[in-house]
Amino acid sequence: MTDAPREDRRQQPKPPKPQFLSAQTAAKKLGIYLPAAPEEFREAQHSRDELNALQTDPPAWLRTLRAEGPHPRSEVSQRLGITNSGLARAGVSDAMTTAEIQALLENPPAWLIDERRRANP
Repeated sequence: MTDAPREDRRQQPKPPKPQFLSAQTAAKKLGIYLPAAPEEFREAQHSRDELNALQTDPPAWLRTLRAEGPHPRSEVSQRLGITNSGLARAGVSDAMTTAEIQALLENPPAWLIDERRRANP
């Protein structure tokens, strides 16, 4: 055996490829209603780095959408304290704004009271 160094033939690690998300998936992860987002957001694919940047330092349009809506069904059901199925049973199929959600919470209709009982026995 010799003490001479041997050539390193191991495969070198490859640089990571950026992962891209569709606009629909990015909107779901951000908790926003996609049709209400700006066109440049809806038309593009978004990298995970870009998504992280939007979450840590949201631009004005994203802050406005999160505060005022319209909100997707999952966000509406969460704010009302019921399930998505409860929204479907009540016939609520559209996105709702924060003002509409507040109006329902101030004067809850019978279906909302029933669904809250069902969701939180």
